[in-house]
Amino acid sequence: MTLSTLMLVAALNPGLAVLLIIVALIAGAAAGFFIGSSKAKQDVNAQIEKAESRGVQKGIEQRKRDAEAAIGSAEKEAERIRSSAAKEAEDRKKAALVEAKDEIFKLRTDAEKEIKDRRADMSRQERRIQQKEENLDKKTEHFERKEEQLQTKIHQAEERLAEAEQIKKAGNEEIERLKRSEIDMLERISEFTKEQAKDYLLEQLDQNLVHEKAVKIAAYDQQIKTTCEDIARSHISMAIAKCAAEQVSEVAVSVVPLPNDEMKGRIIGREGRNIRSIESLTGVDLIIDDTPEAITLSCFDPVRREVARIALEKLIVDGRIHPASIEEKVDKARREVEKRIKQEGERAVLETNVHGLNPELIRLLGRLTFRTSYRQNVLNHSIEVATLSGILASELGVDANMARRAGLLHDIGKALTAEIEGSHVAIGVDVCRKYKEPAEVIHAVEAHHNDVEPRTAIACIVQAADAISAARPGARSENLESYIKRLQKLEEICMSYEGVEKCYAMQAGREVRIMVKPEVIDDERMILVAREIAQQIENDMEYPGQIKVNLIRESRAVDVAK
Repeated sequence: MTLSTLMLVAALNPGLAVLLIIVALIAGAAAGFFIGSSKAKQDVNAQIEKAESRGVQKGIEQRKRDAEAAIGSAEKEAERIRSSAAKEAEDRKKAALVEAKDEIFKLRTDAEKEIKDRRADMSRQERRIQQKEENLDKKTEHFERKEEQLQTKIHQAEERLAEAEQIKKAGNEEIERLKRSEIDMLERISEFTKEQAKDYLLEQLDQNLVHEKAVKIAAYDQQIKTTCEDIARSHISMAIAKCAAEQVSEVAVSVVPLPNDEMKGRIIGREGRNIRSIESLTGVDLIIDDTPEAITLSCFDPVRREVARIALEKLIVDGRIHPASIEEKVDKARREVEKRIKQEGERAVLETNVHGLNPELIRLLGRLTFRTSYRQNVLNHSIEVATLSGILASELGVDANMARRAGLLHDIGKALTAEIEGSHVAIGVDVCRKYKEPAEVIHAVEAHHNDVEPRTAIACIVQAADAISAARPGARSENLESYIKRLQKLEEICMSYEGVEKCYAMQAGREVRIMVKPEVIDDERMILVAREIAQQIENDMEYPGQIKVNLIRESRAVDVAK
């Protein structure tokens, strides 16, 4: 509060001014006391600090003297250790130098010895190379002389050949000239040209031979029928009667039933990992469609398909379906299939009484139990052919054991058609040759589909037994499309001949009836046409059994009553 303000207050209110003056005096006394106490406190603190600094300085100087003494002793000890280490390092260095000098001397000695040996080897090799070069030079000179002689002989032979060609050409020209003159003379005498005479002779010959050919063909057919049909029929009937085998058609795909549709999702797995694992391990395609509670397995290799079927059934029964369990079940299924293959091969060998087969051939025979041909089980078909071949061979006085062996192995190539390219006949021949089968067996395997002409009785017997087994009712089946194509092909061959009016394929393609035009084909020519059609069917078509060709000619007389 300023002096002017205090004066203003005293003028207005004297009591208040006295009060304010008292308050101001008290405040000034308090401030003076506070300032005095603070200064005294500072002086006391300064004296205390001075005392403490003097005591600390004495302690520091004592410790400094102790530290300097310790440092001096440490330096002396370090100097002693340094001198001893330097001496020890010098001794080691000297020893190392001695050892290094010894090692260098030894290496140098070995190197000099090795260089000396290599120089000796190089000298010997140089001498050998020089000798070889001299020999090669001599041989080259010899070959050059031989080549000069050969070239001289070739030149002489070419000159002689040119002279012979000229002589031959002159002779051919003279022969042609004489031939033309004779032909001209004959044409003047006969009043026919060369082409006219040829056509006339062929026409006369054809007219004369039609009747004779028809008569001879009819006679030969009658003779063959009378002498061979009865014998063949009796032998075949006896063989079929002795081998009354049952046959059930099989399908080429496998269907695995499921307990419920939920199992499809578990088999597919998260993001399809289970189904991919099954397909990669087995090589089989899994077809999961709208068919309720079923999965279809599709694969060209029947063994893989069987492995996949067994593994999938085991997984469904187990219920734990993941890649690790899939791999485990596939391995177990593969071992089971291999065991069954071996058992089936041994069963086939025991049933047919064929001994001495290579174990690999027995395993291939067992693989045929999973192979079908037109839904006929190939292993059962092979056993049946072997049985029929043995019976026919016994009736004809041929080696029955060899016939059974050839019949059992005639379709062995079908076990490898999914792995090796080529027909089952070629594969079977290669397999039989590989395992040292007899030549008669190999020829029978090669000829059972007429890939080569049968040359032995056993080959003909196996071919007949194969046809009997395949052509039995219910033994084989084929799809509708191939069946219709075969019938159409048969009718096209028949209609391609001149004079054929209509033709009908009957009895599932085993017989064809042909209506011919009577004014174009007469009775004698019918035999020739029937033979020609049968031969073309044999050459152009593949079919089981036989096809009977019937030609029908109707004689008509037409008149009109007025």
